[in-house]
Formats: sequence, structure tokens, C-alpha cells
Amino acid sequence: KMDDDDDDIPQLSSHTLAALQEFYLEQQQREGMKTSQGFNQYSVGSIEEDWQLSQFWYSDETASCLANEAAVAAGKGGRIACVSAPSVYQKLKEQDGKDFSVCILEYDRRFSVYGEEFIFYDYNQPLNLPENLLPHSFDIVIADPPYLSEECLQKTAETIKYLTKGKILLCTGAIMEEHAAKHLGVKICRFIPKHSRNLANEFRCYVNYASGLD
Repeated sequence: KMDDDDDDIPQLSSHTLAALQEFYLEQQQREGMKTSQGFNQYSVGSIEEDWQLSQFWYSDETASCLANEAAVAAGKGGRIACVSAPSVYQKLKEQDGKDFSVCILEYDRRFSVYGEEFIFYDYNQPLNLPENLLPHSFDIVIADPPYLSEECLQKTAETIKYLTKGKILLCTGAIMEEHAAKHLGVKICRFIPKHSRNLANEFRCYVNYASGLD
């Protein structure tokens, strides 16, 4: 005789199962289309936003503008670190043949598809970084802390200061201006970054060098 406890195991209704199967089928078809169309794995949006991780991708225009700024600031043969700023990393990777190198520090392991340039990063452990990521080895660090809190900014700032030779490009809410100045010595720019979806909070860029964003 089967144990009566088995009755307590929740069962999905046939309707829910059918809907789930349809969802997975659509997902497979989308992935298949990406492959068959010579899909560019570096295009912004190729990895979809996960709002639970507080992910909001920049608009194509903003991502391009920030990538171009980072490339110019890094200079010929420069190194760029993108901290929690994957859409800027993707735009930099689209610039084939440009003379710079770039890596992405990101909590979301889906970005590990980018191979050795992906570094798992948790802002709660700001200096828990691979040994081969040497201090002050990047010409510019562009960072977009995932949360609008001083704690998140302060911890991300530790990572930024460890990595950069000097130049910092920070993207965060306008309400973080005072904290950004306090923890990183950066000033607000005229350039207004935009996201692919409108955010409730006003967003701004901050730098500590003479940039092209003013």
C-alpha cells in the first residue's frame, strides 16, 4: 500500500503543465533562432534582464556612448573593467579590432558565456577577487552598483579603488551624488544615461577625470 503522505505532494494541473511546456518550447525556439541567425552574443539584451537581481540594461545609445567614453579614457592598449555594467561590456566587445582589453565583473553567472573575461563578483565581498586581478591594473573602471544604497556603493567603491589606476566612471542614481563624492571623489556629469525600460529613479553618471560626458 502506498504511503498516505504521498497525497500531500502538490501536483501541477494539466493546464499549468501545458502552459509550462509551451513556455519552454518558445524558449528553445528563441535560442534556436539566435543560433541560426548568427546571433551576436554581445548585443545588449542577448542576456535578458533579471529584475530580481536589480538588472536594468542601458538603451543602445547610452551603452554605446559609455563604451566609447571608456575606450577613449583607457587609451591605446588600455584595460577596462566593467563592474556590474554588462551592457557597456557588450558594447565594448562589439568594437572589434579596437586596441584595448576588457573584463566583466558580475554576480549573474549567465555572463560566464563570455569565458575568461567573466569574473564572478559579489559586492558583499568587494575584495574577494582572483589573484590574477592585480591591484591598480585597469586604466578605467566603469561601475553600476546594483542597489541605490550607501552600503552597496561603499562596498563597490572598495572594488573600484582596488582595480583602477585612477580613472572612474560611475553610473548610479542622482540621489547618490553626495555618497559618490564621499566614497569615490567623483562629480556628476551633464550626460543623462537612459535605460531600455524607464526607471522610476533619475539616473546619472559621475567621473573623477576630464571626460567627454560634459
